[in-house]
Amino acid sequence: MNKAQSDATVQPHYNKVNPFVIVKESAVGFIRFLEEVFDGKENKPIRTPDKDGTLIHAEVQIGDSMILIADSKDDWPFTPAFLQVYVDDAQLILEKATKCGAEIVTPLSDFYNGLKLARMKDKWGNIWWLYEKGDAQKVDNKSDTDWHNSKPSEIYLTLMSAMKNLK
Repeated sequence: MNKAQSDATVQPHYNKVNPFVIVKESAVGFIRFLEEVFDGKENKPIRTPDKDGTLIHAEVQIGDSMILIADSKDDWPFTPAFLQVYVDDAQLILEKATKCGAEIVTPLSDFYNGLKLARMKDKWGNIWWLYEKGDAQKVDNKSDTDWHNSKPSEIYLTLMSAMKNLK
């Protein structure tokens, strides 16, 4: 790490890298989604409306991470976010999210390194990777790529399908 990176000041409640999600049709709705699904807490004094009434900046804290949010302008392109979140109960998160309009991309599955993985796409077109602790007995620190020479896994196939269908 160079000197400029190691000495960078990080404000309380932020990380060195904080995702900025720009959503079409209702940043306010996206904030509600984060609050309902992930128990997010909006930093309300930071909410900044633009002159046209859309949000140009908002922030929601989820656990130890901050997500920055804005409404997309009509002439901006669709820019989906791809977010990884560690959770205690991925199935519960999927259930909450589907009640809020999300669709399951990858059902909860055993993954490598002793983790479980699920994916969902929210109604704004963002794809979420949900990781939860799995069976400690199954920990291996390498990704299984043996299927490259045979049949791809459901985890792989569901991602390829979701990515092809983003709009």
